[in-house]
Amino acid sequence: MMDVNNNIELNEQSELERGARRKKRMEEMRRRKKRQEQMRRLLIPCAVILVVCVLLAVRGIGKLIRDSGAKVRTEKQTEIKASQTQQKAVMNVAGCYVGSDIADSIIVWIADINALPLQTVGGRSSDPPLNATADEKTELFNSEVVSENGIFIDVETKRILGQKDAGARINPASMTKILTVLVAAEHITNLEETFEITIDITDYSFVNDCSNAGFDVGEKVTIRDLFYGTVLPSGGDAALALAIYVSGSQEEFVKLMNQKIDELGLSKTSHFTNCVGLYDENHYSTVYDIGVMLKAACDNSFCREVLAAHTYTTSITTQHPEGIILSNWFLRRIEDKDTYGEVLCAKTGYVAQSGSCAASLAVGSDGKEYICVTAQSTSSWRCIYDHVSLYQQFLPSN
Repeated sequence: MMDVNNNIELNEQSELERGARRKKRMEEMRRRKKRQEQMRRLLIPCAVILVVCVLLAVRGIGKLIRDSGAKVRTEKQTEIKASQTQQKAVMNVAGCYVGSDIADSIIVWIADINALPLQTVGGRSSDPPLNATADEKTELFNSEVVSENGIFIDVETKRILGQKDAGARINPASMTKILTVLVAAEHITNLEETFEITIDITDYSFVNDCSNAGFDVGEKVTIRDLFYGTVLPSGGDAALALAIYVSGSQEEFVKLMNQKIDELGLSKTSHFTNCVGLYDENHYSTVYDIGVMLKAACDNSFCREVLAAHTYTTSITTQHPEGIILSNWFLRRIEDKDTYGEVLCAKTGYVAQSGSCAASLAVGSDGKEYICVTAQSTSSWRCIYDHVSLYQQFLPSN
């Protein structure tokens, strides 16, 4: 009898446990269903917004987003509402269609976001491009200057004080990198992001016999390092890395470079095919154009900082635990020469087709800025002495 009672009790206990498990499963199913319902409520508006944005873009509402002011927005919204019936036939998900309050709110939100200023490094100058002209007082270079092409500009008065075949086509060599850093700076917002150097970058630099900053394959360097690596040692590896970081490829970046040339009013006399300065018959400029590019770069506070640096040590990485010390040898070699002022910024270049060349900006004892650009010199040292000679010729001596 006791065994029967025990069996009954065990059966009752098992039934209670099964009931408890069923209850637990039901509660879990209800929780899961509730979560799914919450997700559905979130996903539907997100999907609606996505579809609305796509439809707005297809229908040219992008122009509305770029237009500023309530008047333009009101006119466009009136146009949208005029075709509301047709749009409802195209899409009407959860009451969201083109011309609805929700869609109009999305337009306003996107317009507000679009209106927020995008602060790139160094900012973008509002000054017009330099436009210097020669006059009856423009002089020839003195006989000590061996460079075959050159120009000397008073930035404040926009006068060409001296020139030598300044409008002739030259290959700008690594003076190209003045434009490279300017274009990159106008498209970059964070200098502390990192970029991994690839074997394609180092191979490109090696095959084309470029000077290098010295970054290794797989090394993750900061974008700031790439700027200094492009200018101070004239690193082909750094310049190409900057281009790829900004545009995904050198070809796409070069398009931005030529757009900037057009913006500066130089497209008739300058055209670039690479960001490094390699020789190419379609890669050309003039010493005057390079002077305009240098002025534009120096109007960008960050580019000016880079072009003015005498030395810089790159960030610590696994490959370079103490960083890499970079130097602008033009600035370091000219700093102890008597230029009747102070040379603040400079970028050199060399290819066989254009000899040694350089672009520099100095401030004279009168507090004014001057730009000097030369090409077709016989050596890097001779190029430096040409700049010294020209500063002595055109800057006030006291």
